[in-house]
Amino acid sequence: MENSPQLIIIGAGPAGLTAAIYAGRAGFTPLIMEKLVPGGQIVLSDKIENFPGFSQQISTRDLMAEMQKQAEAVGMQLVQEEAIGIEKKVISTASGKVYRASAVIIASGTRPRSLGIKGEKKFLGRGVSYCATCDAPFFKNETVAVIGGGNTAVEETLYLTRFARKVYLIHRRRMLRAERILQKRALSHPKIDLILKSVISEIYGEESVEGIRLLNKETGETTQLNCKGVFMFVGLEPNTQFLPGQLKLNRQGFIKTGQNLETNIPGIFACGDVRENLLKQVVVACGEGALAGFMAGKYLDKLGGQEYLDTRHPTQL
Repeated sequence: MENSPQLIIIGAGPAGLTAAIYAGRAGFTPLIMEKLVPGGQIVLSDKIENFPGFSQQISTRDLMAEMQKQAEAVGMQLVQEEAIGIEKKVISTASGKVYRASAVIIASGTRPRSLGIKGEKKFLGRGVSYCATCDAPFFKNETVAVIGGGNTAVEETLYLTRFARKVYLIHRRRMLRAERILQKRALSHPKIDLILKSVISEIYGEESVEGIRLLNKETGETTQLNCKGVFMFVGLEPNTQFLPGQLKLNRQGFIKTGQNLETNIPGIFACGDVRENLLKQVVVACGEGALAGFMAGKYLDKLGGQEYLDTRHPTQL
């Protein structure tokens, strides 16, 4: 057994970092496991404009860097580890290390959903992308397509206009699902063309993407659209593949919790996008992180030393 901190948080996105801040302020020294870099899914977007307290758009990376500093200031420890299994609050990792905790907060977030259409996997990294912020500069003065109709799809469409010559926004429904303020910006932008009631059926090309085929859901007509890039924003899948079978999930794989963010396994809590909730937003993740950190602290306090080692701080076994 490598480490035995009292509280382990899986995921260093907004929910995980906020949970660490609240747990740290309660006198614990939380350990956060993050398989990539702190920030979570939000850093795939360039800016955020609906986070309370900021009247102007702010950089997502700057916001998350400040959250990380705040968590570190109250004692948070961060390790680059990927959790691959949990059993009775014993966490195994991809590196082969094993950690035991008295309480666990799962804030592992989500990942972009794949459509599974022909050409999607073949051209990944060669025209197919799930992150406009990451890959937009590769498509300077080119024509690209964005698949999706929610906030993320429209935000990334607007971001792509900084680089691309033309951006087609393609959605399967009669109208977009994004907030009206975002829709208004997209519809009025000269570089953006909106294609509704259509689904992408194939991505084609030789060495890289050359175009897509679209199916109109109402007429059944198939059309061809020439483009060099395809950006997919068709929803999110929860990062719950490593969780034990006895932890209750909904049909989509999101974690079910009670009103205090407790799961059906005592001592394990969940917060943020990985949890079954209605709104996947940074402000919601932060609120849930605060509650999860608080409730995990209360749980540890109730143990009354029964599962504690000798202190509230991580110890090396």
